[in-house]
Amino acid sequence: MKKNNQMKQRICPRCGSTYHTAPALSRADNKTFICPDCGTREALESMGVELSEQEKILESIHSCHCE
Repeated sequence: MKKNNQMKQRICPRCGSTYHTAPALSRADNKTFICPDCGTREALESMGVELSEQEKILESIHSCHCE
């Protein structure tokens, strides 16, 4: 049986952006699904990475990621 690899459109409750990739589980409550970028931000926040550096890291991730 062939599976449908298409992901449904979701809206991130943390930032409000629309995304189509697999969600991340929020570290805040371990229940809420959030967009991958917010998941990355939460992980970086937990390590004490400053907001400006978080944005640089996400920019780097996006520039290397081909969809």
